[in-house]
Amino acid sequence: MTDRERWRTTFGEDAARYHRARPTYPPQLFERLNGPRILEIAPGTGQATLPLTALGDVTAVELSPDLAAVARSHAPDAHVVVADFDDWPLPATPFDLVVCATAFHWLDPHTRMARCAAALRPGGVLAVISTHHIAGGTGQFFVDVQECYERWDPATPPNLRQSPASAIPCEFDESALFDEPEFHRYEWEQAYDTEAYVDLLLTYSNHIALPSRDQLIADITSLIDTRYGGRVVKRYMTQLATATRR
Repeated sequence: MTDRERWRTTFGEDAARYHRARPTYPPQLFERLNGPRILEIAPGTGQATLPLTALGDVTAVELSPDLAAVARSHAPDAHVVVADFDDWPLPATPFDLVVCATAFHWLDPHTRMARCAAALRPGGVLAVISTHHIAGGTGQFFVDVQECYERWDPATPPNLRQSPASAIPCEFDESALFDEPEFHRYEWEQAYDTEAYVDLLLTYSNHIALPSRDQLIADITSLIDTRYGGRVVKRYMTQLATATRR
């Protein structure tokens, strides 16, 4: 099993935590999308699935049975299928909209654009949603916490700092099957107490797989409690990239 295959299966190890801790998406993002036949790839526990069901009929293809079970409960109007989208048999009738939220990087980079195009009717839209942690919020905490990562994760670059949203490139796979993409960005903040922030960290694949995870989490917990009064604010940028199937 490759690292990519191993890491992409970690999210289902604690589906309840994933659903509790992972942030949702700005509501205005969904105002730019239309159904009526929608395919969602890798819905997780359904953070984007529920608002998508207000736009049309949703088929959601999720790799993890445990995440899929939560998604069915959270978005009961969606049809949730347990499968790997990379080899899931596409339905004969194409979709009007294909959505992938914070998971497109886990799909096979050699086939994902062609697979999405094959799932869409001509004139249908591919929507890729990505979430970025950007500079802002409790800024000094995100400077100080790098010392924890440098202590316990040897892969951490020294003096790593968060970037402003303006420094994050607008990236989208090039494909002759799609028109030029459009990008829309939304910045927002989320406050966390210590427990909620640790919950969030333990939904990230690189934290879950880290051998010194427990030591890292203990270090971060102590930092938040002793220097930041048990509360930090994280600033996010959510990007919506859409492209029309030629």
